Amino acid sequence: MQGKHVILGVTGGIAAYKAAYLVRSLVKAGAEVKVIMTENAKKFVTPLTFSTLSGNPVYTEFFNPENGEWHSHVKLGVWADLFIVAPATANTLSKMAHGIADNLLTTTYLSARCRTLVVPAMDLDMYAAAATQDNLETLRRRGVIVMDPASGFLASGLEGKGRMPEPEDIMRFAANVLAQQQDLTGKKVLITAGPTYENIDPVRFIGNYSTGKMGYAIADECAQRGADVTVVSGPVSIEPKNKNVKVVSVRSAAEMFAATDKLFTEADVTVLSAAVADFTPIVSADEKIKREKDNLTLELRPTVDIAASLGKKKREGQIFVGFALETNNEEQNAQSKLERKNFDFIVLNSMRNPGTCFGSDNNQIKIIDRDNITSHPLKSKAEVAKDIVDKIVSWGK
Repeated sequence: MQGKHVILGVTGGIAAYKAAYLVRSLVKAGAEVKVIMTENAKKFVTPLTFSTLSGNPVYTEFFNPENGEWHSHVKLGVWADLFIVAPATANTLSKMAHGIADNLLTTTYLSARCRTLVVPAMDLDMYAAAATQDNLETLRRRGVIVMDPASGFLASGLEGKGRMPEPEDIMRFAANVLAQQQDLTGKKVLITAGPTYENIDPVRFIGNYSTGKMGYAIADECAQRGADVTVVSGPVSIEPKNKNVKVVSVRSAAEMFAATDKLFTEADVTVLSAAVADFTPIVSADEKIKREKDNLTLELRPTVDIAASLGKKKREGQIFVGFALETNNEEQNAQSKLERKNFDFIVLNSMRNPGTCFGSDNNQIKIIDRDNITSHPLKSKAEVAKDIVDKIVSWGK
């Protein structure tokens, strides 16, 4: 925790008093802590307590009513290495799951670029309620880390699951989350993402439906875990969420190859997730092609095979990851591609899985290496990116 920036969100539950001990534990472990409190949290513990323990001002509103000073949720979200919400009430979990930004805590959560850890604490029936469990599952799919509550005697007089874990246990759990985040420190990661456009004339092109979401999610995850990340990106309408990700914008397959080939030698890890065109027009017209009565025939030639070219130059110790999007004989085709391109492992997407692949926020993958096939359930692309990066990290050990 030494030198880490931690935001602690405190909500209005009886367990709010434990958050004071959590602040002390985090500070003792070397973290710099800034506390955001909801209005109801102030009814259980005063802001002065948290300010004294953290050594920082406590944030409760969007601006200071005495002097008008603006408390920027954006700056807070960028500043943090980890956002902890403890205790996390059923009300706040619901707001987080549904994107309700009606207080500084939930607004900062929506702006935060770091990982979020929630520690639910409530009565056992509230915790077990279908709505609460659905909200927790939604947050998990979006990449939020959930620390299960402890079991024991509750403020209601009942006994069961719903107690906030002890502050020292939360601190150790948070330290493990941060440790995992830094397992790519010092590594250079090269990622291709998005489509390529092959010009037919100045206004038309051959392309595909790739949005780059999967590649950018992998880039954000790698950067979050300490890597020096560069994305060679085809034309997309998104940006990396992590400000440390560098983007090299290209348009055609030839441009993507030139940029990737230049960076490949220095990369420790290369992930080819872009949907690169297999063919490009032999001739690209200088002027717009006019519509005629006869059919138009386009003569195409193969584009450079980026994966095959880089696979031949792969050095010992480099990790080389590919993607395969298949419509039939998925595993067989992916394994063949793995061998031909010299990938260490390949991520298989299937067009047969509804609600995945192009344009979707979710994906369902299989990770295939020369010895194993690992199937993963439908998840958000942010969660899929974690599975892929976990495989990269384990491969490099």
